[in-house]
Amino acid sequence: MLSIHEGCQLIINLPHYRSKFVIITPMAVPKRSEIRPGMRVRIIEKQNQPTGVLTEGVVARLLTSSPSHPHGIKVMLVNGKVGRVQSIVENDI
Repeated sequence: MLSIHEGCQLIINLPHYRSKFVIITPMAVPKRSEIRPGMRVRIIEKQNQPTGVLTEGVVARLLTSSPSHPHGIKVMLVNGKVGRVQSIVENDI
């Protein structure tokens, strides 16, 4: 069984294996200049890199000083979680 999540992950679930395989395909991650404190974003935390599980939250601080990073700009969310930004959540107005 194949399924795609967040437009960047391909999850392969094969019946004869005990676990799923997650393949993260390349996608454009936001640059530092596109991220501001107070924005709602989706991050991948270090411990979730093997599974690709994303966490949504509001940016408190930008931790990466360079203008870009191939795996995403590292941020701290207002709830204290730290991870690399994979996407910006668009406002539904």
